[in-house]
Amino acid sequence: MDSNKVVENIYLLVVVTLISVVQNAFFAQKVERECKNHQTHTAAFERVSCANRNCMDAYPTFLAVMWCAGLCLSQAPAAFAGIIYLMVRQKYFAGYLGQTSQSTPGYLFGKRIIFFLFLMCIVGIFNYLLLRYYGSDYKEYVQTITGAASALLLLP
Repeated sequence: MDSNKVVENIYLLVVVTLISVVQNAFFAQKVERECKNHQTHTAAFERVSCANRNCMDAYPTFLAVMWCAGLCLSQAPAAFAGIIYLMVRQKYFAGYLGQTSQSTPGYLFGKRIIFFLFLMCIVGIFNYLLLRYYGSDYKEYVQTITGAASALLLLP
């Protein structure tokens, strides 16, 4: 398989991953700025630090399910869900800087997106097993359904 074909199958996932790296740098910069401007034991520093830590805790899971969903099933819906997740994570971070109760909608919405990506992974693996052992390939149908279902992620 030549490199152009490989890149064609993953470039959306790469773009979302790079955007998430920039977002992580932004979060880290917020923590650093709060640390330099105030003492490290203020309530504001604790909120920024905790929000950053919470985002970092979920980050490996997000990357794993986004890449698995994109590779096993379809990169476009996985990348779309990834972009939505990053926007939700930004909302969560900003909400956490106010009152922690403002971060709850972002947290719950983020869990829903992670679950959607996880289901995409399971369906992609199941389709591969069907193709491998029974010769039945439903990937086109599943991709169509997944593409339509990814738009449902926008519902609150």
